[in-house]
Amino acid sequence: RFLTALVAMATDAPPSGWDKNMSQEDFMYKDECILLDKDDNVVGHANKKISHVFSGEAPRALLHRAFSVFLFDSQGRLLLQKRAASKITFPNVWTNTCCSHPLYGFTPTEVDTPDDVANATVMGAKRAAIRKLDHELGIEPSTLDIGAFKFLTRLHYWAADVVTHGNEAPWGEHEIDYILFARCADGLPVKPHPEEVDDVKWVTLSELQEMMKPDSGLLWSPWFRIIVERFLVNWWKDLDETMTTDKYVDVKGIHRFDPTAEHMGGAGKAGAWLDVTEETKVNDGLTKPPNA
Repeated sequence: RFLTALVAMATDAPPSGWDKNMSQEDFMYKDECILLDKDDNVVGHANKKISHVFSGEAPRALLHRAFSVFLFDSQGRLLLQKRAASKITFPNVWTNTCCSHPLYGFTPTEVDTPDDVANATVMGAKRAAIRKLDHELGIEPSTLDIGAFKFLTRLHYWAADVVTHGNEAPWGEHEIDYILFARCADGLPVKPHPEEVDDVKWVTLSELQEMMKPDSGLLWSPWFRIIVERFLVNWWKDLDETMTTDKYVDVKGIHRFDPTAEHMGGAGKAGAWLDVTEETKVNDGLTKPPNA
């Protein structure tokens, strides 16, 4: 079977370990994503490649955990990044400050428990965020206060990368995404990694809205577009309250959304699902990981 064959391929990969200077191919084999059921319970782990392959057997790949960081300066401007052209999934798109995966097998752990979500600490996701802000943007961990990262909610979405790879795209995302807000001092040194990030830009809300108009010609990540359209405006307009109170914190719900039409399809020919499926039946549409 297709997924089992991918697991066999992964056994030939280099030994586990993580180094921010690895190649994109190394990350695909060495990064161990945290696999989930619909309720964000951990059911296993698989390398990044297996977790992101769309196929007839896995129409939306494997559901795994992610995080999205929104980093603001003292003026209330948001740091955006443009993903590098060399990225395998969703290259050349503008998106939030940093979006990636907490990984299995780290010490201290990046795997959050239901209790971590219930008390909104999610230190695993926050540790992963600090690690990737350093890796992708060259932001030194010592310049950030991990305790000041604010966990808001979780977003379950999927998207095939047909814009990059065509209608039969073998790649995409299927994630439960932990939304993290943080603030930083003005003048924070940002040194993008050229294999990860092509450009960065600090923007106001009105500047972002102008950039996202269809006639701009800019590409945007599907997860960021969902967050902007559904949540970000209220969170951002009320930034002080968002950061200092629990007004917008939701530790119980998981918001579920299908992508817009341009991100449906792919090698698994995936169509509308989350928006048309009863909550109790969402698990029936998940691809089970090999040997689960």
